[in-house]
Amino acid sequence: MTRALSFPTVLVLSGHDPSGGAGQQADIEAIAAQGAHAAVAITCLTVQDTADVRRVEAVAPALIIDQAEAVLADQAVAAIKLGLLGTGAIVTAVAALLARYPAIPVVTDPVLVATGGGRLAADDLIPALRAALLPRTTVLTPNAPEARALAGVDDLAACAEALRVLGARHVLVTGGDEPGAQVQNRLHGPEGQRVFTWPRLPGPFHGSGCTLAAAMAARLALGEPVALAAERAQEYVARTLAAAFRPGCGAAIPRRWLRDAADHG
Repeated sequence: MTRALSFPTVLVLSGHDPSGGAGQQADIEAIAAQGAHAAVAITCLTVQDTADVRRVEAVAPALIIDQAEAVLADQAVAAIKLGLLGTGAIVTAVAALLARYPAIPVVTDPVLVATGGGRLAADDLIPALRAALLPRTTVLTPNAPEARALAGVDDLAACAEALRVLGARHVLVTGGDEPGAQVQNRLHGPEGQRVFTWPRLPGPFHGSGCTLAAAMAARLALGEPVALAAERAQEYVARTLAAAFRPGCGAAIPRRWLRDAADHG
């Protein structure tokens, strides 16, 4: 008899991107590339392409929670990845759900603005993230503008520490939006700060933040500690960006599905 394969499940709550560059398709591809299974609950429908977003329609919070609970009742969820949540009401509902599963690690990608600059968040999203969701977050993965918007200060190290004070256990601030010949990502946690330096690649890229957070969640689901998961997720993202392709008129998309991109030896 053939032995059934088993893969840890990552529950993803994020938006749908019809371009296939970001959102749930990015999450599914990145999680699968790590050797985990993605189960998904749609939080928002969007009208967007690889250049920008033009419309966002939030799903009713009760329907989002029903989707997630169906997965949680059926599968042994080993990690949860949060992406585009859109409104404060959705954040509050998701935070209440997470409170019932405190043992499951949570990776939160605080999506606020699309690659092209289009707004993805309602006015009440940031206060809700700060008050309700950060205390439920194992790893927060903001880019530099998101970190500053959430923390309300300019210095990125100070941003990370402020977000940790608000409850996030670890904060991985990515530096792709900052100037410089190299990209510096900084992981802040109980053990202190660790800086990861990567070569700057010609962009822009659509979906790199989703890819990083999803890969990070998958590595945690596989049982890796936060620091190792962060390192391996970034290595994977660097390979997908180096192999990125441009299917449309806008930003390039990471080539997430290549198995060799996730091979950590």
